Amino acid sequence: MTIKVLLVDDDPLVRAGLAMILGGADDIEIVGEAGDGSQVPPLVAEHRPDVVLMDIRMPDVDGLTATEALRAAKEPPEVVVLTTFHADAQVLRALRAGAAGFLLKDIAPAELVGAIRKVAAGEPILSPIVTRQLISHVSGGGAGSRAGRARALLDRLSEREREVAVAVGQGRSNAEIGADLYMSVATVKAHVSRILTKLGLNNRVQIALLVHDAASAT
Repeated sequence: MTIKVLLVDDDPLVRAGLAMILGGADDIEIVGEAGDGSQVPPLVAEHRPDVVLMDIRMPDVDGLTATEALRAAKEPPEVVVLTTFHADAQVLRALRAGAAGFLLKDIAPAELVGAIRKVAAGEPILSPIVTRQLISHVSGGGAGSRAGRARALLDRLSEREREVAVAVGQGRSNAEIGADLYMSVATVKAHVSRILTKLGLNNRVQIALLVHDAASAT
């Protein structure tokens, strides 16, 4: 299956470099490019990309605003945030909005291709270590209210679903969760799907962030 990718960055040289790297993979097709977040909605509607590679800082409509708009739409593409910083408040906000992860702009070409393939397959590209680093560096104000909200949301889950959610927050794969909790991978996937539906979340990254938020005041 060909993975359709939309590139969004205000620097034409960055877009050219990304297109060159990703265009060399036989299973990835660059379906469009945008220099600003305002150009993203019509391009997504026209080309229906599987993955949007999104720069955060752009002069008119930034990547955060564009990500929030995309992920709020029906059947949205996956969004991967491009940044030059490991710990950035806007990156964390994009992940809370439903981005599947983030990549540094100096990522190695092979890692970039692999990351796009993972996201297209429904896998997040964010380790629990990086999640904790982001939260600890940029959590700032509102942490208490987020913790209370997160605990209230997790209280909606059954005991088994909470166990799965905590394991997702620990960065465990479906196979690892199944082995730890003595259930099949299919059952783990079903629990994850129910968690997403019950809590109104987009992906496993948001589950992990919610778990970390809930634990932040304990």
